[in-house]
Amino acid sequence: MVGKVRICSFLPSATEIVAELGLVESLVGVSEECRWPAEVVGLPVVTAARIDPSELSSVEIDEAVRESLRDGRSLYTVDAELVAELSPDVIVTQDLCAVCAVSSGELASACPVGAEVISLDPQTFDDVASSIELLGGRLGVARQGRAVAERMRATAEEVAGTVRDCSRRRVFFAEWLEPAFCAGHWLPQMIELAGGVDVLGRAGRPSFSTSWDEVFALEPELIVVGPCGFGAEEAAERAAEIDWPVPAVAVDGDGYYSRPGPRLADGTRQLAHLFHPDAAPDPGLPAIPLARSGSRRR
Repeated sequence: MVGKVRICSFLPSATEIVAELGLVESLVGVSEECRWPAEVVGLPVVTAARIDPSELSSVEIDEAVRESLRDGRSLYTVDAELVAELSPDVIVTQDLCAVCAVSSGELASACPVGAEVISLDPQTFDDVASSIELLGGRLGVARQGRAVAERMRATAEEVAGTVRDCSRRRVFFAEWLEPAFCAGHWLPQMIELAGGVDVLGRAGRPSFSTSWDEVFALEPELIVVGPCGFGAEEAAERAAEIDWPVPAVAVDGDGYYSRPGPRLADGTRQLAHLFHPDAAPDPGLPAIPLARSGSRRR
């Protein structure tokens, strides 16, 4: 399938993987949220979210998502006419999270005859690496898929070795702020690799909502704020009104934590530095310390 294969990616992480596999020029359509690497910006947009998160508070976004899921409505629109016009050979999507992207079940009316649908649904860090190998194999670049996955695993092993002799830090990673959501799926494993202990999230299990009172009662030593879909600056802005009783830092959740792709390895490096700055080097990713002041909302 190498060469003239035409790929539509409905999933930002899949777009990143395709690019890492050396097939960025095979992408003919992407989702509205596909912004990395820079080469994909400007490609035809085949799917977009029905809500604009930049115009809503964290609570309003959560309410809109819950209402949509309760009513059985998709959070995304698919431009079926554009997809047909682009005539992809492969469509890459997911079934892991209805909030994250178009699922394979929603493609019945938008999938051109003959197009292969590949669904990537990793649950853990190890699964993410395996999904890279899977996609590489299905796209005819199995060797490159193995190489990208092995680099990801090697980085994780290197990080774990760097902090092996350090005492483990108690950590809460906020995947959302209002309401607070704990870490889920691959993130608890990343925290463990980086020399931390997730006080609430469990590896391979979905994120779930909690309250800040419950989080603070668990006495984490550090809170990492990386809400899904937002970079470090917007995360810091949205977290500014919470009165943090322990050290807290905003990170780029959208780039290095929420998306199950190769850059999770860089996120793991950043976590190790945040937990153990004397042992693990700073990878230079965005990180904004949060002030312990202001009115706390629960």
